[in-house]
This record gives sequence, structure tokens and C-alpha cells, in this order.
Amino acid sequence: MIPGVHQLLAFGTGAGIQVSGDDLEVAVARVRPTSVRVLGRITIARFRERPADQWGAEYSALLRQLGATHVRATVLLPRSETIVRQISLRGVADKDLESAIAFQMDTLHPYGDEEVLFGWSALGDGGVLVGVIRRATVERYLELFTEAGVSAGSFTFAAAAIHSAIRLGPPPPAAFVALSQTPSGAVDVYGESPARPVFSAEFDVSPERAAAMAAAELRLDPDTATVTLETLLPAPRVNPVENDLARNPLPYAAALAGACPLLAPAANLLPPERRAASSRAVFIPTAVCAALLLMVLGASVAWSSIEQHQYMLKLQAELNRLEPQARQAAILDAKILNARTRARLLDAFRSRTRSDLDSLAELTRILTPPVWTNLVELSGDSAVVSGEAEQAAPLLKMLDASPLFHNSEFSGITKVANAEIFRLRAERRRPHP
Repeated sequence: MIPGVHQLLAFGTGAGIQVSGDDLEVAVARVRPTSVRVLGRITIARFRERPADQWGAEYSALLRQLGATHVRATVLLPRSETIVRQISLRGVADKDLESAIAFQMDTLHPYGDEEVLFGWSALGDGGVLVGVIRRATVERYLELFTEAGVSAGSFTFAAAAIHSAIRLGPPPPAAFVALSQTPSGAVDVYGESPARPVFSAEFDVSPERAAAMAAAELRLDPDTATVTLETLLPAPRVNPVENDLARNPLPYAAALAGACPLLAPAANLLPPERRAASSRAVFIPTAVCAALLLMVLGASVAWSSIEQHQYMLKLQAELNRLEPQARQAAILDAKILNARTRARLLDAFRSRTRSDLDSLAELTRILTPPVWTNLVELSGDSAVVSGEAEQAAPLLKMLDASPLFHNSEFSGITKVANAEIFRLRAERRRPHP
């Protein structure tokens, strides 16, 4: 469980629902400071073909049987319906992260003018994990779950749920590659490293090949030993036989993410007005913190009030003395900032064409035959390349070694015959002034 003080606040019950093809995989887990218990696990088959009230009754019966009718579900959406990005927002205050993400949302998805929703999780050191989905997709699922009587408190995606769930147990290693099997038989890969906070993908290749590609993405040694995903998740003290974590641990991970959303928050793609609290136990930490806050505030008011008053009088006098100088400095700063901004805009405009030509020339130098491309798309801060190569994985290292590109990553890779069809994205380095 979570070490230290946070362990005492680990209270909650979560219901995780994974949308897996035509089935819903459901797991319900209860988290306490000393243990995790899996209360139940079921598979709701062919939910898209059946009447919603019919399969909704199966879900409601499970919650009634477990005494968890108050729980709001955390729904794990299919990979094919979400876009996951990692961005760096170093220097941005926590309260401003959502606004900063929304400001650059148009660059994070290919949906054009379609209305989208996004959710995010902080990764530390300025890194942010962002998920993007069409609003129409979310509304379709909400309508279906509402018709079935299923209350959803969160819509999320695999990378966010796993990142949240493994932090409810012992601290994970600084760098690792974890593998698991999907219900369809594909290889699900999740990894973390100092070079890349989170990597999550699904491959239709052998586990060894999937691990090698993940290690390349994470900038790890190709011989890095892999682990199974279930070994990173908190080991449940009670686990029914039907909850086979070796077969599919994602519903369990979603249940953990929904049980303690304050301790280990996962990205939530639902609009804020459609979210609901999941567990009554979630109010226990709030009540404890409120009581402690009231005690601290009372002690602060009672402590040396006269000295505090005198100090404020001296501080106000000093502020009054320096106010004219500060006002003049602010005016000068505004003029300097305006001049610098105009100069940067002019420089950027002049250098844009040259920069694009240099980038195209560099891609031509790097992607030599037998590698060929059928799409090269340049934007202000990134390049998207689609094509075919005998081995696509080395292209990332070649791009990162270039003075014009870095942080390259695959957004899709498919093996066909003796070649690999790939689609990758690389960030463009800003030219030195």
C-alpha cells in the first residue's frame, strides 16, 4: 500500500469497467490502508447487441450483492477511440495546467473542427499525460450506460489507469517494461523510464518483439528484463478465482484508479458536470484534513496577534514608499516585453520557410532507401512521417541523433511480409538564435 501518511488515507471502493470489443469486463475492489480486496469480477457478454436494461441488470445485481450500489464506475475506453499524448509543461503552476493543455489542444489531435474532450494526469517534473476523445463518442457511451442504469464517474484510458493503479502499492521501479495479454490475444505493453515517463501500446507481435520496441521507445537497453503487469499492481489480499490478473489485469487497474481518485488521480475524459463521487469513504480524508486545518487556523489566530499586527504596519509603510518605483518599473517592463515579442514574431516569420526546407532535407538524409515515405507533414513544432522500412525501430534513434529532431515516437507500426509500415511523430528542435 501507499507508504507513510498517505497510507492512512487509502479508503475507497471502485468499480472498473473495461470496454473490450463486444464485452464488458467488470471488477470491483475495496482499498483500505492495510490491504486491497477484490470483491467481484464478471464478464458482460455482447453488450452492444443486447437490450441495455438486460445487461445493466447484471451489473446492478453484482453491485447489490457486494453492497456497493453507491459506487460510480471507472470506464476504460478502447485504445482505438482515444488519442494519448505526452507533453512537457515545465514552469506551469498546477492550477494552470488544464488551461495550458486546452490552449494547445488543436495540435494534439487530428479531428479538425470536431468537438473533443480531454483528460490529463500529471507525471511529475512538468510532464503531463493527455487523453483526447471525440465528444460524440463520449455522449454515445454515456447514453448507452444511462439507459442501462450504470452510473459512470470517470471515462479513462489504459495508460492513465495503470499509472494511477501502480502508485497505490509499493513505489514502482524507475525504469521498467511490463507486458500483459489482451482478451484478443495481442500483447499489451506499459513502461516507464527517466527518458519517457509513460509508454503504453498494444502490439500484434511476439512478446519479445513488443518488449524490444517498447525498450527503444523508452530509451532503455534492449536487454532490459521485462515483468508482468500484474506484479506491479497492488497484490489483493482477497481475489476471486474469476479475477485472473494474468489473463487481463486492466479491469482491476481501473477499479483501483476509481477507488482512491484523490491519492492517485487518473485522467478523466468525462465533462466536469457529468462526473460523480464514487465512494462514501472518500469523504473521510476530507473530514480529517478539514479538522486539522481548523486546528491550525485556530492556533495561528491565537499566536502573537499583537506582533503580527505591528509587522503588517511596518510592511505596509515600506510598500507605500516603494510603490512609485515599482509602478515605473512595471511600465518599462511592459514596453520591453512588447518590443521583444514583436521582434520574435518577425524573426520567426523570416525563418519559418528556411526551417521547413532544412527539416525536409534532414528527413531526406536520414530516411534513405530502402526506407520510403508516403507522407511527411510538418507543423510548427513537430513532424509526422508515414512510410515503410525493413526495421522501423532504429529510425527513432536516428531521428533523435539529428540536430533538428528529438523525442520521436511511433504512433502506429504494422508488420507486413518482410517490412514494417510505420507512422511516427518527432518534435522539431527550435533553431538556436
